[in-house]
Amino acid sequence: MPKVTVLVAVYNATRFLPKCLDSLLCQSMSDLQVVCIDDGSTDDSLALLQTYASRDARIQIISLPENHGQAFARNQGLKEAKGEYVCFLDADDWFSPDAIERAVRVFEHEADTDCVLFDVEYCYPDRVETYPMPDFDVLTGKEAFRLSLDWQIHGVYMVRTDIHRRFPYDDTCKSYSDDNTTRLHYLASRSVRKCEGTYHYLQHSASVTHAIGVGRFDFLKANESMKRQLVALQVSDDILNQWETIRQLVLVDLYMFYFCHGRELPKADAAYGLKEMKRIWGNIERGRLDRRLTAKFGYRPMPSWRLFRLQEWLYFTLRGLLKKNR
Repeated sequence: MPKVTVLVAVYNATRFLPKCLDSLLCQSMSDLQVVCIDDGSTDDSLALLQTYASRDARIQIISLPENHGQAFARNQGLKEAKGEYVCFLDADDWFSPDAIERAVRVFEHEADTDCVLFDVEYCYPDRVETYPMPDFDVLTGKEAFRLSLDWQIHGVYMVRTDIHRRFPYDDTCKSYSDDNTTRLHYLASRSVRKCEGTYHYLQHSASVTHAIGVGRFDFLKANESMKRQLVALQVSDDILNQWETIRQLVLVDLYMFYFCHGRELPKADAAYGLKEMKRIWGNIERGRLDRRLTAKFGYRPMPSWRLFRLQEWLYFTLRGLLKKNR
């Protein structure tokens, strides 16, 4: 049985896949299962995967006839996981040569470890930036969960397979909802540690999180799904308060996206986004919001949707004017 299963969700990633797969097949720890899930690609991704699989038996391919999104695709791969530990690698990213070995070493040296975070480097065309995290040796699961609510620690890690099976990826939306799973993995952990293995995270305009499209509004549904899961787990009020405050922040951020790019969207998509924002504005529990946030112009929940929209229009208009005059 392999020690580690790596899930690679693939969608139209032909130009990135070789670097991704080569980084796995050249790992210093060879005891791997690499489950590649082609999520309805329309380019040559599947053919490329098949070529790699013909050369290395560690690669297993799952081909989905339609595109369902990253979380759904990873869940199909998780069903086939045979490793003691599971991690993911996006099809346009790559690991340092010893990343997986370093993570496994932490699990084996510290028996109560359930999650191990990698170092993360953002790779831009002209520079590399390291993800900044608080300095720590070990966190309780609850501490890691709290730090993940506003991403003081990131969500790139290896986890024990039994925990991952208890909490598969949240596939509520095509985008963003898989972040919820990270937080639940941390919450379910006895201890969370980190290693010095590096995950190289490519930053480019083709990324879903950088695209100007209606999918951005999935962020609202994903956060709403997380709220339902937290309530079901009966977490403490202070965690719910913190999460509701984050939902308010995301709502304002997405209104800024709508303000700046709404005219670039098809009319139906823009109307949908506005409708979703109104719906989320209506179900945020205002009594849970951090007063330091709601005291700020631009972030106040406001007694009516019309007033909230007026506030956001004024806020982002003034911000734009100030930026021009600098």
